[in-house]
Amino acid sequence: MTQLIFIALFPLIALIAMGYALKRIHVLDEPFWKGAEKLNYYILFPSMLFLNLATAHIEAKSIAQIMFVVGIVVTLASSLLYALRHYFKTPAARFGVYMQSMVRFNTYIGLALVVALFQAQGMALFAIILVFCIPLVNVLSVLALSDTKTLQPQQILYALMKNPLILGCIVGGLFNISGLSLWIGAEHLIRQIALCSLPLGLMCVGAALQFNGLQRDLMPLGLNVVGRLLFMPALAWLVCWGLKLPVLETQILVLFFALPTASAAYVLTQVLGGDSRMMATVISLQTVCAALSLPFVLWWLI
Repeated sequence: MTQLIFIALFPLIALIAMGYALKRIHVLDEPFWKGAEKLNYYILFPSMLFLNLATAHIEAKSIAQIMFVVGIVVTLASSLLYALRHYFKTPAARFGVYMQSMVRFNTYIGLALVVALFQAQGMALFAIILVFCIPLVNVLSVLALSDTKTLQPQQILYALMKNPLILGCIVGGLFNISGLSLWIGAEHLIRQIALCSLPLGLMCVGAALQFNGLQRDLMPLGLNVVGRLLFMPALAWLVCWGLKLPVLETQILVLFFALPTASAAYVLTQVLGGDSRMMATVISLQTVCAALSLPFVLWWLI
């Protein structure tokens, strides 16, 4: 089992390291990485999500259970963060970083692991989590970073409606429910497009790594890493255990909450005036430390 986990993780770590090295030695310039991120975000990744949901066989009971567990875990974690914010009088610019680092997730790493370890059924369950979680964590992130007096709810709703990952999941789910089947040529085309998504996405994760603020915020960064990579999956496991969920659902949910935070959190933090320097450091540190924590979590799960 240890060998299986190592084999599943090795390509992920290698691709992230490759992206980091290529960016640092300037083999590929900054415009390439921005273009690659856009291509993946708007075309490749939504195609993968659509294909997996359009062809999946999922029971309604599993969907309800997954949404319930995700809702409980995210609610408990965000409630604890708001209590700590009130106690420490944390400003929105810094609090938004803490919120995103705990509730957002790196979809590229998650999907790559699920593909390697749980194949098609695990991919379908993971896609359901994305449908529910992407809107939820985006709303929580914007609220945490914003002045609630000037916040306009219609702007959040409009941004969510335009999110290509959400649209890919929704269209794939509707296609599944319709009972239609993809023409084999179209399915092969979408599958080829989807195959490009994970390698490119993981290299983009590596290219975005930054470690400039490690020494200044060592204590909060350390607590943040432990909270995200160990506390969150432990909380998810307790909820799943309490609800007596099936093994596969439990494995996918715990793995989901063991993922490092999303690289896209940096962009939102920058746009809304948060502490983007610290957000970049949090993303980078969590991603690197996940290479040590994920084998432990997977060994425990599998």
